[in-house]
Amino acid sequence: MTRKTRIRAALVTAAAVVTAATVTAGVSSAGPDGPPKPTKKQIASLFDTWNVALRTGDPDKVADLYAKNAVLLPTVSNEVRTDRAGIVDYFEHFLAKKPVGKKVRTIVTVLDDNSAIDTGVYEFTLTDHDTGEKSVVEARYTYEYEKRDGTWKIVNHHSSAMPEQ
Repeated sequence: MTRKTRIRAALVTAAAVVTAATVTAGVSSAGPDGPPKPTKKQIASLFDTWNVALRTGDPDKVADLYAKNAVLLPTVSNEVRTDRAGIVDYFEHFLAKKPVGKKVRTIVTVLDDNSAIDTGVYEFTLTDHDTGEKSVVEARYTYEYEKRDGTWKIVNHHSSAMPEQ
């Protein structure tokens, strides 16, 4: 075998390995016909969508972001919300405080093409309805998201005020 033939054989083998690895990676991360796995940034931005819904002041718009069977463990209520009516009820009271959220720290874990978890710390600036006075509440949060019928929905949302404040 000549030097030229060995080099050509090595190049063909290398190209085949790269092609096989690319095809395998594509199938394992997205499935043969599915969309690619979401990025951590895409999942983290779902909070921005939720925060914009809060600013509308409409509890139904906020509840629309939750799955029908979602669980909400809210920050300023002792009641666990397990259906749309309960979630709407919570946000009717919470939105009266004109909350504006901001993430302080976020840790995103993409589980697969259709599920992810965003957990961390956020803070809310709240406005007292009577006095107009503003206060800031820092809380820990966890959002569990699932893609259902092509739309990301919150299936579990836990929020609790920081214990050492």
